[in-house]
Amino acid sequence: MSKKDKDAGRKIVADNRKARFSFEILEVFEAGLQLLGTEVKSLREGKASLGESYATVEDNELYLINCHIPEYSQASRFNHEPRRSRRLLMHRREIDRLAGAVQREGLTIVPLKLYFNDRGIAKLELALARGKKLHDKRQTEKDRTWQRDKARVMRERG
Repeated sequence: MSKKDKDAGRKIVADNRKARFSFEILEVFEAGLQLLGTEVKSLREGKASLGESYATVEDNELYLINCHIPEYSQASRFNHEPRRSRRLLMHRREIDRLAGAVQREGLTIVPLKLYFNDRGIAKLELALARGKKLHDKRQTEKDRTWQRDKARVMRERG
């Protein structure tokens, strides 16, 4: 399945592009979110930021911390708090696996994308990741630049 086929039924709201640069992605998971009505309406307007957010396991529950979903403009006093902790919905086995990896191996749970699936349900793509060192980031940047230059040369030659 190609990347375009995978993203065909999705409406991506927020993308954490910095995560792929700062972390080595080991495994990817999909989780549902427990949201309030005004949060869903704000997401449907395409407003959200995953910039400095992360996921953590507390009391055998998985939570998304520091994700910014701005207040919905048409809501009155029933609006939500923009940076509140949001519960993530996953199977118990998956949560236990993530918690074990974080405790034993010192890995991090990083959100990659926030999107609506083809049924219109808000989902979060999470990754089990290991932080990159400075030299790894430099190597990633070199590889990316080389691939870009190689593609440009190939296009010019036909």
